[in-house]
Amino acid sequence: MKKLSFYLLIFLILAACNSTKHVKDGDFMLTDNYFFIDSTKTAAPKLQKYVLQKPNSRFLGVPFGLYFHNIGNHDKPKTPSEWAKENPNSYNFVNKIFSEKQSIAYANSFINLNKWFLSYQEPQIINPTKINRTANNLAAYYKTQGFFDSKINYKIKRDSISKKAAVSYFINKGKPTTLDTINIKIDSPVLDSIYKNSGINSFLISGDQYKDQTFRREAANIVKLYRNSGIVHFSESALGFYVDSTRTDYKTNVDFLISSNRLKEENGKYVEKPYRVHTINEVNVYTDYTFAKKGDPISDTIKYKGINFFAHDKIKYNPKYLSQSIFLGPNMIYKDTLRNLTRSHLKSLKNFKSTNINFSTISGTEDQLRMDVFLSPLEKYTIGFETELTHSNIRNIGVSGKFSLSNRNTFRGAELFKMSFLGTWFNSNNGPGWEIGADASLEIPRFVVPFGLSRLVPKRMSPRTIISLGTSFQKNIGLDRQTFSFLTDFKWQYNSKRTIQLEVLNTQYIKNLNVDSFFSIYNSEYQNLNDIAKVYYNDPNRVLALPDEAVSFMNTVFQDSGFQTSNPDEFSNNANILNRYNIITSDFIIPTIAYSFTYNNQLDFKDSDFSFFRFRIANSGNIMGILSKNTNSNNKKTFLGIPLAQYFKTDIEYKKFWGLRNNSVFAIRTFLGAIITYDNSDIPFVKSYFAGGSNDIRAWQTYELGPGRSNTGLEFNVGSFKFLTSAEYRFDMFSRLKGALFIDAGNIWDISDSSFAEDGTRFTGLSSLKDIAIGSGFGARLDFNFLILRFDVGFKTYEPYLSGNKWFKNYNFSNAVYNIGINYPF
Repeated sequence: MKKLSFYLLIFLILAACNSTKHVKDGDFMLTDNYFFIDSTKTAAPKLQKYVLQKPNSRFLGVPFGLYFHNIGNHDKPKTPSEWAKENPNSYNFVNKIFSEKQSIAYANSFINLNKWFLSYQEPQIINPTKINRTANNLAAYYKTQGFFDSKINYKIKRDSISKKAAVSYFINKGKPTTLDTINIKIDSPVLDSIYKNSGINSFLISGDQYKDQTFRREAANIVKLYRNSGIVHFSESALGFYVDSTRTDYKTNVDFLISSNRLKEENGKYVEKPYRVHTINEVNVYTDYTFAKKGDPISDTIKYKGINFFAHDKIKYNPKYLSQSIFLGPNMIYKDTLRNLTRSHLKSLKNFKSTNINFSTISGTEDQLRMDVFLSPLEKYTIGFETELTHSNIRNIGVSGKFSLSNRNTFRGAELFKMSFLGTWFNSNNGPGWEIGADASLEIPRFVVPFGLSRLVPKRMSPRTIISLGTSFQKNIGLDRQTFSFLTDFKWQYNSKRTIQLEVLNTQYIKNLNVDSFFSIYNSEYQNLNDIAKVYYNDPNRVLALPDEAVSFMNTVFQDSGFQTSNPDEFSNNANILNRYNIITSDFIIPTIAYSFTYNNQLDFKDSDFSFFRFRIANSGNIMGILSKNTNSNNKKTFLGIPLAQYFKTDIEYKKFWGLRNNSVFAIRTFLGAIITYDNSDIPFVKSYFAGGSNDIRAWQTYELGPGRSNTGLEFNVGSFKFLTSAEYRFDMFSRLKGALFIDAGNIWDISDSSFAEDGTRFTGLSSLKDIAIGSGFGARLDFNFLILRFDVGFKTYEPYLSGNKWFKNYNFSNAVYNIGINYPF
């Protein structure tokens, strides 16, 4: 690894010395753009979008794309015949031994390699025209901010020896213009009445600095007002802003005019028509529309609450439920927001491939509208198959597959029923393993609750009920766990950014089928137990037989008060092993009630400036614990003879993303979680927290870190309290390859007050934060648009379990953790 790093460094140095290899004499490569605003040098990130020429992109200050480009040669042959003339010996040698076809392929391999190098970003050559246009762009931008007298100059600094140049832009903004008197004139009595009765707050305020964006916001605000007040044809073309440019005191008056008429085409001519408030008179819903059936006769009609439902064949949707997605009806005033809500609600049903809503004026009227909704259904039955190649620190390599069958409109209410079968095979340190499972789910686009409780959430919030039943069976995964689950969730979109989910009757039954393999899987526990046995039996060669003798030995030692007095450390270690054995090998019923709140203001997948917040609080075992008074031999509450998990669990997660220059993104993520048990319950292993892994603290493997400052050496370390925070800088390198620099920090602790927990594992307050582990590293991501293949290298930066110096003790490649993942870690 050291030799590889050395050779890479030599390559970079050689490439750096030759960065202007393809720069012709008389040309200069752009290396930097500098901005001086009112004589102050600044990075000016907001101005980058107006710059037409930028330096070559860099990673860690190095333009790798340019260096790859420079390895290529523009003068090399472009065709096999040209390559043969330049390399006759090689070409004829291959031709003589193999064939003409093979010699052509041989030549093409060198030609294509050269093309591949040249496909990377070529040097950015100084272009005075682009620089001048950039200065004009900057001047235009500052005018939009009210700096009408701004001055933009630039200077190009060229170095003839290195063939490099830098551009400095000198910006003198001048004094900004402010808004003075603002006059609003509305000629239409209808529009004037709506405006005055609305109580709308204007964005144009006397004394504020002139900004184009303010006028655009005002225009959008006015259009929204009128289009939500029945003025269906209103648009920004009806608005006029007139600014007084004759004043010389850096103030301007604004005349805001709203036209009283609109232009309408009649008989090939445009005529003026006054604005009117439009009312919905008729609503028609075509439930099986296709372009091929356009014009075909209607064979089925149903009228429900004033809405007409049509079908060319038979109406397959219950009008009672489909009408709940239509928010405009007869005798209602037209509103843009209700039109958009209808479209989004119909789309959320997941039953239609397209939804078109058209409005037209009813013949013989000026203010009556007909609303036509054209719905093109998806196929009722669809089959899906997904496969994925997996890798983790526990599973070396594996493949998973999922087969699913979907049935839309199952009970004529736009329900979605889905049956899935899944299977996984992988190879782990314990040999090959597999998992099979099946689940069935029903998604109902409304609340299915008694006593009229569905009225508590309005239908505009897209309420939905999700019912799911599933089971899975594992082989050579832990203790060969079998799981049965049943859940009923209620979910609704409070608004475009906030989602609420209520989990009720969410019950999971976990059964361990291969308890006897505990000490084979948790081998470190077995080694520790043998060390205790050697002391207990005073026999340095004593090895406990698996599994019966080991289990019997733990219980014997735990009840031996004399051994506790004479060997307290060994007694305590045995008690810890016994406690973990009882928890991990125990079957559990986990009946959960939970509430989740999610805030996400991301507009779409391209939006790189957004925030995400999620809060979830869950309780397990409360109701069942009240119903059952039974306990087992360990004094744990049981239901139907099975231990009952009783705990409160809270998870809080926050993520923030900032879009930076050159498509780079800076992101942070913070997670805080805690589990508190009650009524002498244990925490099921599957509900405990762990640290490490490709989506966690990447410098440690999954389950390797913690709890606290302990270094247990166990295969699977878990805790009841977790803190995690990460910061990551993501940037483009070249082509589809992206890079990342990251820092992860966090740990898990024990807050259960268990007598088995060691001091170093407990969270005792702010002083325990010194036990936070820190990892840092870098990564590369290959972007395939539909997924991102990720490779991260994490270095142990601060190790809380070390004695003495804890910083950078094992900060090297030999102790690094290499992570492979799909998509971003957060």
